[in-house]
Amino acid sequence: MKKNRTGFQSTLEKSPKKHSGVQLMETFFEFNDLATTKELLNTIMNYAVKRNSWIKEDPSVVYHFHQAMRSFVRAGYFLILREKKCKVNTQLEDVSPLALGLLTEKEYQNPLLVFKKAFREYSIKEFDYFISGMVYFSLGIYDNLPERNMISPYIHLTKMLDAAYLIIERKNIKPALQSREILPAKK
Repeated sequence: MKKNRTGFQSTLEKSPKKHSGVQLMETFFEFNDLATTKELLNTIMNYAVKRNSWIKEDPSVVYHFHQAMRSFVRAGYFLILREKKCKVNTQLEDVSPLALGLLTEKEYQNPLLVFKKAFREYSIKEFDYFISGMVYFSLGIYDNLPERNMISPYIHLTKMLDAAYLIIERKNIKPALQSREILPAKK
C-alpha cells in the first residue's frame, strides 16, 4: 500500500505552466486596490518604526498583505526576466506631476526601469526580509528597532506599485485602441 504524502510547497513552484509577470500583477490588482495597498504599506511602515505602538488592523489583514506583497515582488522579478516580450515604452505627453507619483519622467515612460533598479539594489530574499520585518515590527511593541535600513526598500516597493499599475493600465488600453474601428462619416 502506497502512502500518499501531501506536499506543502507552493503550487507555483511545481506548476509546469509558465506564468508571466504581467498576468501575476493583473491578479494582484484584481484583489488589491492601488490606493488601499499603498495606504496599508504606509501604515505598516509607520507602525514598524514606532517603538511603543502597534497597528490597529486585524492581524489576518496584515498577514494577507504580507503574502500579497511577496507575490507582487516575485511578479516584478518575473517581469524583468522576460522584459523582451513586454514593451511598455510610451511617449510622454503633457503629464501632471500628480500622475507621476514617485516616478521620474523617464520611469513613467518605461516603468520597467523601476523594477530593474530595485532588483539591482536588492534581491528577492532581501525584499522578503524587509516585508517580514516590517510586518513583524508593526504587530507588536518591541524595545529594539530593525537593524537594517527600512526606508530604501519601502520607497522601491512604493515605486514598483506605481510602475506595475502603469504597466497594467497601458496593457489594457492597447487592445482597446486596436479593436476600435474607424467608421465612415455619414453624409
